[in-house]
Amino acid sequence: MLVGLVVPGLPRPLAEEHLDELERLVETAGGVVVGRGLQERVKPDPATVVGRGFLHQLGSRCEDEAAESVVFDEDLTASQVRNIEGELPKSLKILDRAAVILDIFAQRARSREAQTQVELAQLSYLLPRLTRRWRHLSRQAGGIGTRGVGETQLEIDRRLISRRMAQLRGKLAVIERDRRLRRERRIDLPTVALVGYTNAGKSSLFRRLTRAAVLVEDRLFATLDPRARRAALGEEVTAVLTDTVGFIRKLPHDLVAPFRSTLEEAVDADLVLHVVDAAHPAWEEHLRVGEEVLEGLGVERNQTLVVFNKIDLLQSRCYPTMEPRGESVTLSAATGKGVVELKERVRTILLSAPGVAILRVPLEEPEMVRRAVGLPHQLARRFMDEAVELAMRVDPRLLVEAGLDLYRIPGWNTLSGKGGG
Repeated sequence: MLVGLVVPGLPRPLAEEHLDELERLVETAGGVVVGRGLQERVKPDPATVVGRGFLHQLGSRCEDEAAESVVFDEDLTASQVRNIEGELPKSLKILDRAAVILDIFAQRARSREAQTQVELAQLSYLLPRLTRRWRHLSRQAGGIGTRGVGETQLEIDRRLISRRMAQLRGKLAVIERDRRLRRERRIDLPTVALVGYTNAGKSSLFRRLTRAAVLVEDRLFATLDPRARRAALGEEVTAVLTDTVGFIRKLPHDLVAPFRSTLEEAVDADLVLHVVDAAHPAWEEHLRVGEEVLEGLGVERNQTLVVFNKIDLLQSRCYPTMEPRGESVTLSAATGKGVVELKERVRTILLSAPGVAILRVPLEEPEMVRRAVGLPHQLARRFMDEAVELAMRVDPRLLVEAGLDLYRIPGWNTLSGKGGG
Protein backbone atom coordinates (compact mmCIF):
# COMPACT_ATOMS: atom_id res chain seq x y z
CA MET A 1 0.00 0.00 0.00
CA LEU A 2 1.40 3.38 -1.02
CA VAL A 3 0.83 6.55 1.01
CA GLY A 4 1.46 10.13 -0.12
CA LEU A 5 0.79 13.60 1.20
CA VAL A 6 -0.90 16.62 -0.42
CA VAL A 7 0.27 19.85 1.21
CA PRO A 8 0.46 23.49 0.14
CA GLY A 9 3.11 23.70 -2.56
CA LEU A 10 2.51 20.10 -3.64
CA PRO A 11 -0.87 19.94 -5.43
CA ARG A 12 -2.69 16.65 -5.91
CA PRO A 13 -1.63 16.09 -9.56
CA LEU A 14 2.04 16.42 -8.59
CA ALA A 15 1.54 14.23 -5.51
CA GLU A 16 -0.08 11.60 -7.75
CA GLU A 17 2.93 11.77 -10.07
CA HIS A 18 5.22 11.22 -7.08
CA LEU A 19 3.18 8.15 -6.13
CA ASP A 20 3.45 6.88 -9.73
CA GLU A 21 7.22 7.03 -9.38
CA LEU A 22 7.07 5.35 -5.98
CA GLU A 23 4.98 2.57 -7.52
CA ARG A 24 7.66 2.02 -10.16
CA LEU A 25 10.28 1.90 -7.41
CA VAL A 26 8.30 -0.75 -5.53
CA GLU A 27 7.86 -2.79 -8.69
CA THR A 28 11.59 -2.49 -9.44
CA ALA A 29 12.29 -3.80 -5.94
CA GLY A 30 10.10 -6.83 -6.68
CA GLY A 31 6.88 -5.75 -4.96
CA VAL A 32 3.28 -5.53 -6.19
CA VAL A 33 1.21 -2.45 -5.36
CA VAL A 34 -2.33 -3.34 -4.26
CA GLY A 35 -3.52 0.18 -3.41
CA ARG A 36 -2.58 3.78 -2.78
CA GLY A 37 -3.86 6.70 -0.76
CA LEU A 38 -3.31 10.44 -0.49
CA GLN A 39 -3.93 12.54 2.59
CA GLU A 40 -4.51 16.30 2.31
CA ARG A 41 -3.09 18.34 5.19
CA VAL A 42 -1.98 21.88 5.88
CA LYS A 43 1.33 20.41 7.05
CA PRO A 44 2.63 16.91 7.87
CA ASP A 45 1.66 15.55 11.28
CA PRO A 46 4.89 15.51 13.35
CA ALA A 47 3.94 12.22 15.05
CA THR A 48 2.51 10.10 12.22
CA VAL A 49 2.92 12.27 9.07
CA VAL A 50 -0.68 11.64 7.93
CA GLY A 51 -2.64 11.66 11.19
CA ARG A 52 -4.16 8.86 13.27
CA GLY A 53 -7.60 9.04 11.65
CA PHE A 54 -6.15 8.40 8.21
CA LEU A 55 -4.01 5.59 9.62
CA HIS A 56 -7.08 3.80 11.02
CA GLN A 57 -8.74 3.96 7.59
CA LEU A 58 -5.50 2.80 6.03
CA GLY A 59 -5.31 -0.18 8.36
CA SER A 60 -8.78 -1.33 7.30
CA ARG A 61 -7.85 -0.99 3.62
CA CYS A 62 -4.68 -2.99 4.15
CA GLU A 63 -6.68 -5.81 5.75
CA ASP A 64 -9.19 -5.78 2.88
CA GLU A 65 -6.43 -5.82 0.23
CA ALA A 66 -4.26 -8.32 2.16
CA ALA A 67 -1.36 -5.84 2.02
CA GLU A 68 1.90 -6.84 3.67
CA SER A 69 3.67 -3.46 3.69
CA VAL A 70 2.88 0.25 3.76
CA VAL A 71 5.32 2.47 1.86
CA PHE A 72 5.33 6.21 2.59
CA ASP A 73 6.51 8.68 -0.03
CA GLU A 74 7.99 10.76 2.79
CA ASP A 75 11.17 10.14 4.77
CA LEU A 76 10.17 8.74 8.15
CA THR A 77 12.01 9.24 11.42
CA ALA A 78 12.40 6.43 13.95
CA SER A 79 9.73 7.92 16.23
CA GLN A 80 7.29 8.36 13.33
CA VAL A 81 7.72 4.71 12.32
CA ARG A 82 7.14 3.66 15.93
CA ASN A 83 3.98 5.79 16.17
CA ILE A 84 2.66 4.51 12.83
CA GLU A 85 3.31 0.91 13.88
CA GLY A 86 1.27 1.56 16.99
CA GLU A 87 -1.77 2.61 14.91
CA LEU A 88 -1.65 -0.10 12.21
CA PRO A 89 -1.98 -3.90 12.39
CA LYS A 90 1.17 -5.49 13.79
CA SER A 91 1.65 -7.65 10.69
CA LEU A 92 2.28 -4.64 8.44
CA LYS A 93 5.83 -3.62 7.60
CA ILE A 94 6.37 0.16 7.53
CA LEU A 95 8.77 1.50 4.90
CA ASP A 96 9.64 4.86 3.38
CA ARG A 97 10.94 5.83 -0.05
CA ALA A 98 14.59 5.68 1.04
CA ALA A 99 14.20 2.09 2.28
CA VAL A 100 12.82 0.99 -1.10
CA ILE A 101 15.65 2.70 -2.98
CA LEU A 102 18.21 1.05 -0.73
CA ASP A 103 16.62 -2.34 -1.39
CA ILE A 104 16.95 -1.75 -5.15
CA PHE A 105 20.57 -0.72 -4.72
CA ALA A 106 21.29 -3.86 -2.70
CA GLN A 107 19.74 -6.07 -5.38
CA ARG A 108 21.59 -4.45 -8.29
CA ALA A 109 25.06 -3.77 -6.90
CA ARG A 110 27.60 -6.02 -8.63
CA SER A 111 31.02 -4.39 -8.39
CA ARG A 112 33.08 -4.21 -5.20
CA GLU A 113 32.69 -0.44 -5.15
CA ALA A 114 28.91 -0.48 -5.55
CA GLN A 115 28.49 -3.16 -2.88
CA THR A 116 30.64 -1.16 -0.47
CA GLN A 117 28.67 2.00 -1.20
CA VAL A 118 25.36 0.20 -0.70
CA GLU A 119 26.41 -1.26 2.66
CA LEU A 120 27.58 2.15 3.85
CA ALA A 121 24.30 3.73 2.74
CA GLN A 122 22.32 1.00 4.49
CA LEU A 123 24.19 1.52 7.76
CA SER A 124 23.80 5.31 7.47
CA TYR A 125 20.06 4.75 7.10
CA LEU A 126 19.91 2.20 9.93
CA LEU A 127 21.95 4.04 12.58
CA PRO A 128 19.36 6.68 13.60
CA ARG A 129 16.59 4.06 13.46
CA LEU A 130 18.14 1.59 15.89
CA THR A 131 15.82 2.70 18.69
CA ARG A 132 12.80 0.99 17.14
CA ARG A 133 14.68 -2.13 16.05
CA TRP A 134 16.30 -2.80 19.43
CA ARG A 135 13.80 -1.47 21.96
CA HIS A 136 13.70 -4.85 23.70
CA LEU A 137 17.50 -4.78 24.12
CA SER A 138 17.82 -1.23 25.44
CA ARG A 139 18.95 -2.24 28.90
CA GLN A 140 22.26 -2.34 30.64
CA ALA A 141 24.37 -5.42 30.04
CA GLY A 142 25.52 -7.14 33.22
CA GLY A 143 24.68 -9.74 35.83
CA ILE A 144 25.72 -10.95 39.29
CA GLY A 145 29.08 -9.46 40.12
CA THR A 146 29.00 -7.05 37.19
CA ARG A 147 26.50 -4.46 38.34
CA GLY A 148 27.35 -0.82 38.08
CA VAL A 149 28.04 1.40 35.13
CA GLY A 150 27.14 -0.69 32.11
CA GLU A 151 26.56 -0.27 28.40
CA THR A 152 23.15 -0.65 26.85
CA GLN A 153 22.71 -3.02 23.94
CA LEU A 154 21.66 -0.02 21.88
CA GLU A 155 24.98 1.71 22.59
CA ILE A 156 26.89 -1.45 21.68
CA ASP A 157 25.05 -1.73 18.39
CA ARG A 158 25.68 1.92 17.60
CA ARG A 159 29.36 1.52 18.35
CA LEU A 160 29.65 -1.58 16.16
CA ILE A 161 27.83 0.09 13.28
CA SER A 162 29.95 3.24 13.58
CA ARG A 163 33.09 1.10 13.52
CA ARG A 164 31.89 -0.77 10.43
CA MET A 165 31.03 2.51 8.70
CA ALA A 166 34.55 3.77 9.36
CA GLN A 167 35.95 0.58 7.78
CA LEU A 168 33.73 1.02 4.73
CA ARG A 169 34.75 4.65 4.32
CA GLY A 170 38.37 3.49 4.38
CA LYS A 171 37.63 0.95 1.65
CA LEU A 172 35.90 3.58 -0.45
CA ALA A 173 38.91 5.90 -0.04
CA VAL A 174 41.17 3.16 -1.46
CA ILE A 175 38.72 2.49 -4.30
CA GLU A 176 38.53 6.20 -5.09
CA ARG A 177 42.33 6.42 -5.13
CA ASP A 178 42.45 3.55 -7.65
CA ARG A 179 39.74 5.24 -9.71
CA ARG A 180 41.69 8.50 -9.68
CA LEU A 181 44.80 6.69 -10.91
CA ARG A 182 42.80 5.15 -13.75
CA ARG A 183 41.49 8.60 -14.68
CA GLU A 184 45.03 9.98 -14.74
CA ARG A 185 46.09 7.18 -17.10
CA ARG A 186 43.27 8.24 -19.44
CA ILE A 187 44.45 11.85 -19.55
CA ASP A 188 45.38 11.57 -23.23
CA LEU A 189 41.69 11.32 -24.08
CA PRO A 190 38.95 13.82 -23.18
CA THR A 191 36.30 12.53 -20.79
CA VAL A 192 32.54 12.88 -21.09
CA ALA A 193 30.17 11.87 -18.27
CA LEU A 194 26.51 10.91 -18.69
CA VAL A 195 24.33 12.02 -15.79
CA GLY A 196 20.61 12.49 -15.30
CA TYR A 197 17.42 11.34 -13.67
CA THR A 198 16.97 7.60 -13.39
CA ASN A 199 15.45 6.00 -16.50
CA ALA A 200 16.19 9.07 -18.65
CA GLY A 201 17.90 6.85 -21.23
CA LYS A 202 21.56 7.29 -20.23
CA SER A 203 22.43 3.63 -20.84
CA SER A 204 20.70 3.67 -24.24
CA LEU A 205 22.74 6.72 -25.24
CA PHE A 206 25.88 5.12 -23.81
CA ARG A 207 25.30 2.03 -25.96
CA ARG A 208 24.52 4.15 -29.03
CA LEU A 209 27.75 6.17 -28.70
CA THR A 210 30.12 3.36 -27.66
CA ARG A 211 28.47 0.35 -29.34
CA ALA A 212 29.01 -1.49 -26.05
CA ALA A 213 26.73 -4.39 -25.14
CA VAL A 214 25.35 -2.94 -21.91
CA LEU A 215 22.09 -3.62 -20.09
CA VAL A 216 19.25 -1.34 -21.16
CA GLU A 217 15.95 -1.70 -19.30
CA ASP A 218 12.85 0.43 -18.91
CA ARG A 219 13.30 0.30 -15.14
CA LEU A 220 14.45 2.70 -12.46
CA PHE A 221 18.11 2.34 -11.46
CA ALA A 222 18.91 -0.18 -14.21
CA THR A 223 22.49 1.13 -13.95
CA LEU A 224 24.21 1.17 -10.58
CA ASP A 225 27.80 0.23 -11.36
CA PRO A 226 29.66 2.98 -13.29
CA ARG A 227 31.27 1.97 -16.57
CA ALA A 228 33.59 3.69 -19.02
CA ARG A 229 34.15 3.00 -22.73
CA ARG A 230 35.76 4.79 -25.65
CA ALA A 231 33.39 6.62 -27.97
CA ALA A 232 34.30 7.70 -31.51
CA LEU A 233 32.93 11.19 -32.10
CA GLY A 234 34.00 11.53 -35.74
CA GLU A 235 36.92 13.35 -37.42
CA GLU A 236 39.41 11.18 -35.50
CA VAL A 237 38.14 12.51 -32.17
CA THR A 238 37.77 9.89 -29.43
CA ALA A 239 36.57 10.43 -25.86
CA VAL A 240 36.11 8.26 -22.78
CA LEU A 241 32.39 8.11 -22.04
CA THR A 242 31.25 7.27 -18.49
CA ASP A 243 27.77 6.16 -17.44
CA THR A 244 26.73 6.93 -13.86
CA VAL A 245 23.98 6.06 -11.39
CA GLY A 246 20.76 8.02 -11.92
CA PHE A 247 19.36 10.81 -9.77
CA ILE A 248 15.95 10.70 -8.12
CA ARG A 249 13.87 13.18 -6.14
CA LYS A 250 13.58 13.01 -2.35
CA LEU A 251 16.84 11.10 -1.95
CA PRO A 252 18.25 11.95 1.51
CA HIS A 253 21.76 13.38 1.65
CA ASP A 254 23.12 10.44 3.66
CA LEU A 255 22.17 8.15 0.77
CA VAL A 256 23.80 10.41 -1.82
CA ALA A 257 27.07 10.72 0.08
CA PRO A 258 28.23 7.07 -0.26
CA PHE A 259 27.77 7.32 -4.05
CA ARG A 260 29.71 10.55 -4.32
CA SER A 261 32.84 8.74 -5.54
CA THR A 262 30.81 7.33 -8.43
CA LEU A 263 29.50 10.78 -9.33
CA GLU A 264 33.00 12.26 -9.06
CA GLU A 265 33.38 11.13 -12.67
CA ALA A 266 31.12 14.05 -13.54
CA VAL A 267 33.22 16.50 -11.53
CA ASP A 268 36.45 15.52 -13.29
CA ALA A 269 34.93 15.19 -16.79
CA ASP A 270 35.77 17.65 -19.55
CA LEU A 271 32.07 17.70 -20.44
CA VAL A 272 28.92 16.53 -18.63
CA LEU A 273 25.94 15.42 -20.71
CA HIS A 274 22.84 15.94 -18.57
CA VAL A 275 20.31 13.52 -20.08
CA VAL A 276 16.62 14.38 -19.61
CA ASP A 277 13.58 12.32 -20.64
CA ALA A 278 11.84 14.84 -22.91
CA ALA A 279 8.70 12.68 -23.09
CA HIS A 280 8.18 12.58 -19.32
CA PRO A 281 5.47 14.96 -18.07
CA ALA A 282 7.69 16.00 -15.16
CA TRP A 283 10.85 16.57 -17.23
CA GLU A 284 11.30 20.08 -15.81
CA GLU A 285 11.35 18.74 -12.25
CA HIS A 286 13.77 15.98 -13.29
CA LEU A 287 16.02 18.61 -14.85
CA ARG A 288 15.87 20.69 -11.66
CA VAL A 289 16.75 17.69 -9.45
CA GLY A 290 19.75 16.91 -11.66
CA GLU A 291 20.94 20.51 -11.66
CA GLU A 292 20.74 20.61 -7.85
CA VAL A 293 22.83 17.44 -7.54
CA LEU A 294 25.42 18.70 -10.04
CA GLU A 295 25.60 22.04 -8.26
CA GLY A 296 26.15 20.22 -4.98
CA LEU A 297 29.00 18.26 -6.56
CA GLY A 298 30.62 21.48 -7.78
CA VAL A 299 29.99 20.94 -11.50
CA GLU A 300 29.95 24.27 -13.33
CA ARG A 301 26.95 25.06 -15.56
CA ASN A 302 29.24 25.88 -18.51
CA GLN A 303 30.67 22.38 -18.14
CA THR A 304 27.25 20.84 -18.84
CA LEU A 305 25.28 20.22 -22.02
CA VAL A 306 21.62 19.25 -21.60
CA VAL A 307 20.51 16.37 -23.84
CA PHE A 308 16.76 15.94 -24.27
CA ASN A 309 16.28 12.25 -25.04
CA LYS A 310 13.30 10.12 -26.16
CA ILE A 311 11.94 12.66 -28.66
CA ASP A 312 10.59 9.68 -30.61
CA LEU A 313 7.97 9.30 -27.85
CA LEU A 314 6.71 12.87 -28.13
CA GLN A 315 3.33 13.32 -29.76
CA SER A 316 4.35 16.61 -31.40
CA ARG A 317 7.52 18.23 -32.68
CA CYS A 318 7.38 20.81 -29.90
CA TYR A 319 10.67 19.79 -28.27
CA PRO A 320 11.79 21.04 -24.85
CA THR A 321 14.51 23.67 -24.85
CA MET A 322 16.87 25.29 -22.37
CA GLU A 323 16.60 28.74 -23.94
CA PRO A 324 17.33 31.31 -22.70
CA ARG A 325 19.05 29.54 -19.78
CA GLY A 326 21.59 27.66 -21.86
CA GLU A 327 22.26 25.28 -24.70
CA SER A 328 20.67 21.89 -25.35
CA VAL A 329 20.50 19.07 -27.90
CA THR A 330 17.46 16.93 -28.75
CA LEU A 331 17.74 13.31 -29.87
CA SER A 332 16.44 9.77 -29.61
CA ALA A 333 18.98 7.24 -28.38
CA ALA A 334 16.58 4.46 -29.39
CA THR A 335 16.30 5.45 -33.07
CA GLY A 336 19.57 7.37 -33.49
CA LYS A 337 17.88 10.59 -34.58
CA GLY A 338 19.96 13.59 -33.53
CA VAL A 339 22.99 11.53 -32.43
CA VAL A 340 25.17 12.85 -35.28
CA GLU A 341 24.33 16.41 -34.24
CA LEU A 342 25.23 15.54 -30.63
CA LYS A 343 28.63 14.19 -31.71
CA GLU A 344 29.30 17.36 -33.69
CA ARG A 345 28.40 19.55 -30.72
CA VAL A 346 30.51 17.48 -28.30
CA ARG A 347 33.48 17.64 -30.69
CA THR A 348 33.19 21.40 -30.95
CA ILE A 349 33.02 21.82 -27.16
CA LEU A 350 35.94 19.49 -26.43
CA LEU A 351 38.23 20.95 -29.10
CA SER A 352 37.45 24.58 -28.25
CA ALA A 353 37.91 24.19 -24.50
CA PRO A 354 40.47 26.36 -22.67
CA GLY A 355 43.93 24.81 -22.78
CA VAL A 356 43.41 22.99 -26.09
CA ALA A 357 45.89 23.98 -28.81
CA ILE A 358 45.17 23.41 -32.51
CA LEU A 359 48.14 22.94 -34.84
CA ARG A 360 48.49 22.65 -38.60
CA VAL A 361 51.99 21.53 -39.60
CA PRO A 362 52.93 21.31 -43.32
CA LEU A 363 54.04 17.85 -44.41
CA GLU A 364 56.94 19.45 -46.27
CA GLU A 365 58.55 20.07 -42.87
CA PRO A 366 59.10 16.47 -41.65
CA GLU A 367 61.10 17.49 -38.58
CA MET A 368 58.31 19.71 -37.32
CA VAL A 369 55.76 17.00 -38.10
CA ARG A 370 57.82 14.55 -36.05
CA ARG A 371 57.94 16.98 -33.10
CA ALA A 372 54.22 17.72 -33.31
CA VAL A 373 53.17 14.07 -33.50
CA GLY A 374 55.45 13.30 -30.54
CA LEU A 375 53.72 15.77 -28.22
CA PRO A 376 51.62 14.23 -25.40
CA HIS A 377 47.90 14.47 -24.63
CA GLN A 378 46.63 14.57 -28.20
CA LEU A 379 42.86 14.75 -28.53
CA ALA A 380 42.60 14.41 -32.31
CA ARG A 381 44.83 14.00 -35.35
CA ARG A 382 44.17 13.88 -39.08
CA PHE A 383 46.33 14.00 -42.20
CA MET A 384 45.36 16.29 -45.05
CA ASP A 385 46.92 16.51 -48.52
CA GLU A 386 49.51 19.09 -47.48
CA ALA A 387 49.48 19.16 -43.67
CA VAL A 388 48.87 17.20 -40.48
CA GLU A 389 46.33 18.72 -38.12
CA LEU A 390 46.36 18.08 -34.37
CA ALA A 391 44.39 19.08 -31.30
CA MET A 392 46.07 18.64 -27.95
CA ARG A 393 46.10 19.71 -24.34
CA VAL A 394 49.60 21.03 -23.95
CA ASP A 395 51.45 23.75 -22.05
CA PRO A 396 51.99 26.68 -24.46
CA ARG A 397 55.60 26.91 -23.25
CA LEU A 398 56.20 23.39 -24.59
CA LEU A 399 55.00 24.51 -28.02
CA VAL A 400 57.41 27.45 -27.93
CA GLU A 401 60.32 25.22 -26.88
CA ALA A 402 59.53 22.79 -29.72
CA GLY A 403 59.31 25.62 -32.23
CA LEU A 404 55.68 24.73 -32.98
CA ASP A 405 53.92 27.83 -31.70
CA LEU A 406 54.00 29.37 -35.19
CA TYR A 407 51.73 26.60 -36.46
CA ARG A 408 48.86 27.31 -34.09
CA ILE A 409 45.52 28.16 -35.73
CA PRO A 410 42.26 29.50 -34.22
CA GLY A 411 40.16 26.36 -34.01
CA TRP A 412 39.43 22.86 -35.20
CA ASN A 413 36.50 23.93 -37.36
CA THR A 414 38.84 25.94 -39.60
CA LEU A 415 41.26 23.11 -40.26
CA SER A 416 39.70 21.73 -43.42
CA GLY A 417 37.63 24.75 -44.33
CA LYS A 418 34.46 23.06 -43.13
CA GLY A 419 31.97 24.36 -40.64
CA GLY A 420 30.32 22.48 -37.77
CA GLY A 421 33.36 20.36 -36.86
